[in-house]
Amino acid sequence: MSPNVDFDAKNISNAEMNKIRQKKKILSLLHSHGNSSAPELSKWLKVSLPTCIQMLNDLLNAGYIKNLGTGESSGGRKPNLYGLPEDGFYVIACDIARYSASLAIMDCYNHFATPIVEVQTHIDDPELVDKLYDTSIQLIEKYHIPNEKIYGLGADMPGLIDSKAGVNYTIKDKKRQNIRRDLKQKFNKLVYVDNDARMHAHGEFCFGAAKEFKDAIIIHWSWGLGLGIFLNGQLYSGYNGFAGEFSHLPMVENGDLCICGKRGCLETIASSNTIMKRVQQGFRDNEISSLLNKFKDMPEKITPEDVILAAREGDEFSISILHEIGTAMGKGLSYIIQLLNPEVIVLSGPLSKARQYVLSPVQQSLNRLCLERISRNTRLIISEMGDQSALLGTAEMVFQKVFSEVDLEGLSQ
Repeated sequence: MSPNVDFDAKNISNAEMNKIRQKKKILSLLHSHGNSSAPELSKWLKVSLPTCIQMLNDLLNAGYIKNLGTGESSGGRKPNLYGLPEDGFYVIACDIARYSASLAIMDCYNHFATPIVEVQTHIDDPELVDKLYDTSIQLIEKYHIPNEKIYGLGADMPGLIDSKAGVNYTIKDKKRQNIRRDLKQKFNKLVYVDNDARMHAHGEFCFGAAKEFKDAIIIHWSWGLGLGIFLNGQLYSGYNGFAGEFSHLPMVENGDLCICGKRGCLETIASSNTIMKRVQQGFRDNEISSLLNKFKDMPEKITPEDVILAAREGDEFSISILHEIGTAMGKGLSYIIQLLNPEVIVLSGPLSKARQYVLSPVQQSLNRLCLERISRNTRLIISEMGDQSALLGTAEMVFQKVFSEVDLEGLSQ
């Protein structure tokens, strides 16, 4: 891949610059809309059909698109269809969670070109960049993906992230906070870095439960409470890119200490951390519970997923824990609904899999705390995407950057 180039520094006329942008727009449209004809593309680009056909021929000659033959016709001559080659463009997507990371290589049709691989790392791991690089190289070699056709890398992670600067201010070592710089130096590719909750939301908005909505709130419910906001179809990041810190809404005066250093945050009463604290308290209080009895000799092995499974099997102690965190989540959501009046709230992540055990108390809280005229038209939906939403959302964001920022060889011809 050619390095990014500042086109203003090149000796290219304005007309040629516009032509390059139009060709990139064609690639972007074929990525987002799929196979298309020259008449369709000319309308989207607002250029003449001959001009569009000439640009398509240039892209064909450069190998960036392929002719797929004729498509359906509503009358008259059947048009040729054009599309991106399946092996023409790839990106690396990394979803860095609190205690591990997932990594895969995606093609330009949003398909996984490799399996998803788990990497044992975290945002404060001094070997984070090296581990991601080594894992990527292993996948490239194992699945015979040409490195020159990997055009970018996207990494989503927890923390206060300025996506424009590529800086994660939550990383403790200030020398490592400019994570985009470090990744770019190692990979020598376009790099995009953003908050994990926003990329989960982007995946849900592009491919999942929020796809048909313009004003959506998507929450990844796990050890933290990540929130992504879409307003009129646009991902909202805030002035410095810090919008959506739902976890750290102050909820309880002088409450438990949160990882952010403050007390009583929503995360301390409505997350996986809350579940584990309640389980530990249950052991100390000798609660009657099939869950606690099952793990009496190995309490450290219990996970939030075990609590959800026990609730499904009728364990009242587990049901009460999920009811407690659902009630707290509902209170937090009531603030969001009253402020933003969204069309839909999508709950994703491990804790959303508890379904009715958390949804019922969430809805009860909303009924009690929200103005009915505001909340009654807000739909509450459980995601069906599983854990792939962040990888898909991150990859899609990188492709958008690739087709707008990367200097693709041959486009100026």
